[in-house]
Amino acid sequence: MPSAVVSSQGAFTALRFGRLAAMGTVAVLILIAGVWASWGTAHHVMLTKGRESGTIAVTRCGADTCSGPYTPVSQGSQPRRSVLIEKNVAVRKGQTYTVVVKPGTGEVVRSGPAGVLYAWVPLGGALLLASVVVAGGLRRTRPAWVMAGLGTALVTAAFAVI
Repeated sequence: MPSAVVSSQGAFTALRFGRLAAMGTVAVLILIAGVWASWGTAHHVMLTKGRESGTIAVTRCGADTCSGPYTPVSQGSQPRRSVLIEKNVAVRKGQTYTVVVKPGTGEVVRSGPAGVLYAWVPLGGALLLASVVVAGGLRRTRPAWVMAGLGTALVTAAFAVI
């Protein structure tokens, strides 16, 4: 009889460890995906040394992109008749935005505080999603609340600045 109790405790421990390992892996993968999605734009905006920076006056918008003339601000940057910027909630026809040129392309991304915050919005979403996994799967409510608060603050700040 004692072996049956020990066996069920061992099975419970193994299942608990499996749940923690699986949910921990899922939470980490969600956060890595958020950083990966954000870094594609964020590195252009945050690491501006040696990059062309200037302004774009948006004159036309299509389904996915907007375009307009580029006026350089940084030394060595050349004016361009037309550059492309991703069409999103932050870009409107008739407005002028500070931008950084993606090297080797005719595409630009917003710079400054609005550009930095907007670039990290995918990480904010990942923090919100991972907080649910941490709270439900790992049963760690305090870290989950912290993650949810950080994700909410990041997303809210991005849309307030934009």
